[in-house]
Amino acid sequence: MATFHTKDISNDSFLITGGAGFIGGHIAEYLLKNGAGKVRVLDNMANGFETNLAVLKQYPAFEFIEGDIRDADTCNKACEGMNYVNHQAALGSVPRSIKEPVYFNEVNVGGFVNILKAALDNNVKQMVYASSSSVYGDEATLPKVENKVGNCLSPYAATKKTNELYAQVFANVYGIKLMGFRYFNIFGPRQDPDGAYAAVIPLFVKGIMKQTPVYINGDGEQTRDFTFIDNAVQVNIKGMLTDDADAFSKVYNVAVGESFSVNYLYNVCREYLKSDFAATYREPRAGDIRNSLADISLAKKYLGYEPTKRFEDGLKDTIDFFKKMYS
Repeated sequence: MATFHTKDISNDSFLITGGAGFIGGHIAEYLLKNGAGKVRVLDNMANGFETNLAVLKQYPAFEFIEGDIRDADTCNKACEGMNYVNHQAALGSVPRSIKEPVYFNEVNVGGFVNILKAALDNNVKQMVYASSSSVYGDEATLPKVENKVGNCLSPYAATKKTNELYAQVFANVYGIKLMGFRYFNIFGPRQDPDGAYAAVIPLFVKGIMKQTPVYINGDGEQTRDFTFIDNAVQVNIKGMLTDDADAFSKVYNVAVGESFSVNYLYNVCREYLKSDFAATYREPRAGDIRNSLADISLAKKYLGYEPTKRFEDGLKDTIDFFKKMYS
């Protein structure tokens, strides 16, 4: 992975909530590899993995707190002595949110407000947080531009939209430096291929390799701006460490600015794996948007964001990772 910052971070302390998860784990690893003074992870291990923690535990600057963001005291303890907070802890599945809206609200909204308050009370310098492209909802215009959102199509989307509202209020009322990132289909090594709500790319790769059923929802012609994990790490690092006052109190699209259909994705996976294993098509999924493509000019302008790895290169790295895992 490239280096995304020039600032000396050897005296800085960072809290990564959800740091045992996919995106949070990669952010924590980047900071530790690049000499951060302290990297503390808060995770309740509901979506976190011991394998991700094992990567981080080899660094002496790493600290782990097992705890839940729904508990205000835990959040306060986690923010003590931290210069920067990076909030990735959340429940992430659209279909699961439709089944469990109350749970999603407790974690994604209640937990988020707890972290905001704890960051404020502990005089954290800057905080960034994960939002989602799902906030665009039924707004059909492509590419997606940050100031043009539609109606939410799922409880998950509503929780992320609410995060953005709370962040704006905390910035306006308390003066805390905040920014959010609307992720577009982040993928990469160490993403969970198991469980009922696993992400599409690890599911495809695992299914093709193990010859177990692979499902495509709808006709497969829905498009996504698939974004390799390095790009998500880059924007988080640049966002946390920026000195540009104009960069705060905004939400940014985090994507590549290119879109591909799910059918195309599946066929590329098959090509890389030298397989003719066929997918099974089924009903479209409730709450899913049809097409997704991001305008990333805002992040380029204020954060100097520039995607370093595009879809097919990132997909090759991801498939190589899972090939080792399953070989």
